[in-house]
Amino acid sequence: MLEEVFLLNASGHAKPHNATITLLEYDSRWSKLFDREAERIRSELGDRALQMEHVGSTSVPGLCAKPIIDILLVVTDSGDESSFASSLEKAGYTLRIREPEWFEHRLFKGPDTDINLHVFSKGASQVDRMLRFRDWLRTNNSDRDKYARVKRNLAKREWRHVQHYADAKDSIVQEIMDRANADE
Repeated sequence: MLEEVFLLNASGHAKPHNATITLLEYDSRWSKLFDREAERIRSELGDRALQMEHVGSTSVPGLCAKPIIDILLVVTDSGDESSFASSLEKAGYTLRIREPEWFEHRLFKGPDTDINLHVFSKGASQVDRMLRFRDWLRTNNSDRDKYARVKRNLAKREWRHVQHYADAKDSIVQEIMDRANADE
């Protein structure tokens, strides 16, 4: 579970949400948006982009999601921002979250598409966890549907910050991850 982590606005302050969460039914255009962003990122980073994956709910056919494309980018060392951040910023990406205590995670927002670009170091266990969760939901309809029900119920509540909604899903995510890990 993440500690209190909030998406910061341009002035560096936590952006209050104070509303319900908008979930949309799965949209096949999300994968095309990922492809476009991945190409843009690859063109800036070249071989510094060791791995790039579409993750999160928009990457799971049949799953409702907030219409924000989550992209996983693996670099050699996400703590060494000088090796990638200026190239991303040149392409219009904005660094919004820096979490050195949590797998050296960095989060960028996109220049013209609503994305969360999650940057991790090669070998970070969170990379495998994100991919295992995505892959499990892609192949296990029962858990995908159960996760969707929990998301829909939580989305009806008013959330001061979007991160609080994300944190509220921790128990269902852990329950699903336990099954996915047991199936290895």
